[in-house]
Amino acid sequence: ALGHRVRVVRVAAALGATLLTAAAVAAAGPVAFVGLAVPHLARRLVRGGYAAVLPLSALLGAALLLGADVVGRVVRAPAEVPAGVMTALVGVPVLVVLVRRRGAVS
Repeated sequence: ALGHRVRVVRVAAALGATLLTAAAVAAAGPVAFVGLAVPHLARRLVRGGYAAVLPLSALLGAALLLGADVVGRVVRAPAEVPAGVMTALVGVPVLVVLVRRRGAVS
């Protein structure tokens, strides 16, 4: 109704969300990516307020990082893949699905 092209705005919003996430990960490190992806996942699992989301986010974050570390140690047996690389391999698709499903991460 305002004359904006919806498809262009959606692509720009998705690109903006991706670039902001990339900048945050570059500044904080790949392991901190868990802090960006896990709360959104916890919010989808528990439809309650912060009293339910916060403890679940802590547990899911710890489980994701532990799982990434274990998989990183097992994938290349004598050598190790850094946990940050493994969390990024899991976290990026999660955030992409969240952005594409809702149009923006909320």
